[in-house]
Amino acid sequence: MTEAAFDVVGIGNALVDVIAHADDTFLTENALAKGTMTLIDARRADELYARMPPAAESSGGSAGNTIAGVASLGGRAAYIGKVCDDQLGRVYRHDIRALGVTFDVPPATGGATGRCLIVVTPDAQRTMQTYLGAGSDLGPEDVDERLIASAHVTYLEGYLWDPPRAKEAFLKAARIAHEAGRRVALTLSDPFCVERHREEFLDLVAGHIDVLFANEIEIISLYQVERFDDALQQVRGHCEIAALTRSELGAVIVTRDEIHVLDAEPVGRVVDTTGAGDLYAAGFLFGLTHGMDVATCGRIAGIAAAEVISHYGARPVVPLKGFVESRLRQK
Repeated sequence: MTEAAFDVVGIGNALVDVIAHADDTFLTENALAKGTMTLIDARRADELYARMPPAAESSGGSAGNTIAGVASLGGRAAYIGKVCDDQLGRVYRHDIRALGVTFDVPPATGGATGRCLIVVTPDAQRTMQTYLGAGSDLGPEDVDERLIASAHVTYLEGYLWDPPRAKEAFLKAARIAHEAGRRVALTLSDPFCVERHREEFLDLVAGHIDVLFANEIEIISLYQVERFDDALQQVRGHCEIAALTRSELGAVIVTRDEIHVLDAEPVGRVVDTTGAGDLYAAGFLFGLTHGMDVATCGRIAGIAAAEVISHYGARPVVPLKGFVESRLRQK
């Protein structure tokens, strides 16, 4: 196996996040399912955007946030996603490249760059309405075989299982990575996403995935059990590593031979949970691709997630490398 040029390459829906703050009444009035992601069309996106309170825009997308986190930790990262050559697309391309991330996918020729309309309620929960836009045009032709083969880990977001051609890109990337002797990681992304694709996800985890990321609700939904402990036993052995997060209860890291129960990292105040799972994956994959044991990977993951939930927005506001090193020295 040749030396890896990248630690992690992420494949996902390239989106610009539009974040606003509102109370639960806004969710009720607009029929929004709290704490979940719902796919919407362009018309619904325009209608909802017009009703939202003042908002801030920032580059996002689940896998994009993870890759931004890997870069902030000092990792070598690349990204595959689709944007247009419009205002939001140019902002997205600039932002991710400014982080030192390799992003060379040609722009889409029609439509508009996707956006995720995020409403953050006072309890720090985020409710997302996503218009994929150009992201839905991602296809197998956008998967660079040499790029995938040159990365320690190819990281895929479960949301990609919605657009059919993105699913083809997903499976192509997984095949290339394994043929090159690399690992493939997946985040389940959202409980509604799991419900839409449960049987396919079960086959995917057992047959194609080495590292799985899921929160408590997602993993329980995947295996259709009532208790987290039952889901934990089900996933054990289905993949090499499962990193399962439980919000304030911390996380459980499961391998074929080990189970590590980790406390949540302390946070002065939880402001916005947008990006928590994305940055958790970033920290874990950074540690994994730098030869650290899974318990240390989980600790780095928790610290990265703690940073992002302490402020608004889905990406770190301080360089994670120094932040994590400082927190690790405290224990």
